[in-house]
Amino acid sequence: MRHQKGFTLIEVLVALLVFGLIATAAAEVGSQYISSYERIRDKTLAGWLADNRINELRLEENLPGISENSRDTDYGPFRWQVTTRVLATEEPTMRRVEVTVARYRNERSDPAPVHTLSAFLGQN
Repeated sequence: MRHQKGFTLIEVLVALLVFGLIATAAAEVGSQYISSYERIRDKTLAGWLADNRINELRLEENLPGISENSRDTDYGPFRWQVTTRVLATEEPTMRRVEVTVARYRNERSDPAPVHTLSAFLGQN
């Protein structure tokens, strides 16, 4: 009587199942890492754009008028839409400014909002 050495078919199938589950979990973790990285990158760039816009308004000599406008800009490797809303406050020498930054994605016409920043500006 000869004894065969090696794995049985069931042992091989169980090993493949375990390997498949581990590979699936690793792929999911990698996918979540990439998504988190992209979200943080977009929020960081959008935050810088919003900060820059508010600082531009702070550096102007006169208090900005009540208005809303949008402009497109390239920043980093992406195209962005920066929307600035200047709102009145109860104090006539102050304005509330809301800057919303949206990123154009995949050649679509509507950008996706990424970040909004609010600030108050006053006359010196």
